[in-house]
Amino acid sequence: MDDQSDLDMLGRTELFRGAPADLLRDIQRAAFRRRFAAGETVIRQGDPAATLYIVIAGRLRATQTTLDGQQVIMRYLGPGQIAGYAVLVDGETHPGAIVAVDDCHLIGWKGSYIGDLMCRHALVAMNAVRLIGARYLDVQVRLRELSTEKVERRLAHTILRLVAQAGRRTARGIEIAFPLSRQDLAEMSGTTLHTVSRTLSGWEERGLVDCGRRRVVVANAPLLEAIAEQE
Repeated sequence: MDDQSDLDMLGRTELFRGAPADLLRDIQRAAFRRRFAAGETVIRQGDPAATLYIVIAGRLRATQTTLDGQQVIMRYLGPGQIAGYAVLVDGETHPGAIVAVDDCHLIGWKGSYIGDLMCRHALVAMNAVRLIGARYLDVQVRLRELSTEKVERRLAHTILRLVAQAGRRTARGIEIAFPLSRQDLAEMSGTTLHTVSRTLSGWEERGLVDCGRRRVVVANAPLLEAIAEQE
């Protein structure tokens, strides 16, 4: 990717949106590049919060592992999104792990540089506040879903969120454009693999979804939306 493409990408990210061209060039010069193969760990849970990344190409999976060893998928991150939020709040360690879903190209900065950047540029600091606020609201919504909604609604909401983040239209419907297993969906919607498999099989019979090996296609989005919103 050339320098101008990098600058365009940085200017579209939520953290640097609205920054003038000269500041974006300074940010680009301070960056380093990393490439990770599919399955490679980018950040380990508990690592010092010393680095922040922006995804240029590829997709990452953010997870947390509980004290009893259970893994929970928190979210997927695509181009333009940030990995390493702990840096923005001056956290000591990363609260979760980040793993490459497919081959990824990232741009990164030392946490000390990002902290200094926010001190010197109010626009970047306010963008960081908005990012953290959006993350907080997302967590609140997911907690409400886990506490109050039946599994079918939670699973529908999970799939629709993934469609919004990474959906692409195909002849079969809207495909989530990265490998996604039923176990992944179970972790994201707070249920069991058995329940997800049973629910997806029922939806396939009704023509709502078309699921292959690690692929999910939404064939009838309006009907899936209706399930997500039903009381």
